[in-house]
Amino acid sequence: MPGRDADISTLSICLTCRDGREGLCGDRRGGERLAQAVLARFGAASATPGLRLRGVRCMSQCKRPCVAALTAPGRFAYIFGDLDPENREHADALLALAPLHAAAPEGFLRREARPEALRARILGRLPPQETASDLVSPLCAAPSSMGASA
Repeated sequence: MPGRDADISTLSICLTCRDGREGLCGDRRGGERLAQAVLARFGAASATPGLRLRGVRCMSQCKRPCVAALTAPGRFAYIFGDLDPENREHADALLALAPLHAAAPEGFLRREARPEALRARILGRLPPQETASDLVSPLCAAPSSMGASA
């Protein structure tokens, strides 16, 4: 249905992240364990409507495991790393982020507005394609002028 997904945020969790504890955890990778921790908390938290969870086989942040990203149409996207699958605060913070993101204009959250456990773990904040944010400014008049010879 058109427009239906516009109100849904997606929390993507890298399933292949290695946290160095695989030998202690039956060879289950850290990313898989983080996803399971979030999924367990998600089932217990009825305060996360409009949130879809998904696993991704490699999010290319191997030096900063474990990794998760929150995205939604027309909203800022956030990527977080150094998440500990054994730390419940990290799973709780990822779930607490979703309603804050949904309520903020364009999903923009300043550092102090994000859950404490995620503040120092941000790897990136990407603006939506169309934005009114003063953080974004065009580098040229139009995409067709890129590469044009003068």
